[in-house]
Amino acid sequence: MANVSVYNIEGKKVDILELNDSVFGVEINQHLVHMAVVSQLANKRQGTQSAKTRAEVSGGGRKPWRQKGTGHARQGSIRAPQWRHGGIALGPKPRSYRFTVNKKLKRLAMKSALSTKVLDSNMIVLDSIKVEEFKTKAVIDMLKAIDAYGQKALIVMPESDIKVIKSASNIPGVKTALVNTINVYDILNYDKFIVVKDAVAKIEEVYA
Repeated sequence: MANVSVYNIEGKKVDILELNDSVFGVEINQHLVHMAVVSQLANKRQGTQSAKTRAEVSGGGRKPWRQKGTGHARQGSIRAPQWRHGGIALGPKPRSYRFTVNKKLKRLAMKSALSTKVLDSNMIVLDSIKVEEFKTKAVIDMLKAIDAYGQKALIVMPESDIKVIKSASNIPGVKTALVNTINVYDILNYDKFIVVKDAVAKIEEVYA
């Protein structure tokens, strides 16, 4: 099993944590990770884009000129696609971009993402995260102590702590999350995966 060091918010090593290999030490499946990320990003799309067809633009109720004898190419409407202000041929219409990945594959993709962070030494485990007041500087000092300041960091907590959430919200590139809200895209999108020790236990409980 893989072992990771556990630090306090001052950046001092206080313990060693043994990780469950069935969650943090699986063989990385790039294809499943890609599927999970594409699915998540696609499901965020609103799909509300729309262009008017020739049937939807105004005007063009009659032929602009007679069929023959004018020297012009024959035209049926001034709102055909080739005309200025005409309708759009084959333009976008509202649609759903959603596609689903089954639960088993989602779990494997999540395990692959978590294992990637451990393999790349980008997973930092803290014994706890506590701030006494709503203060951004407290979180910044913690990030500096663990050499994560200035990098994109995802902080995962076992339970909601409004003081930590509010204090971290003003720091560019830093996001807080709970165990039940983490996803493959966020884990891979952030450079550092900072997780509280109790949150690690919950992750292993959910995905083991």
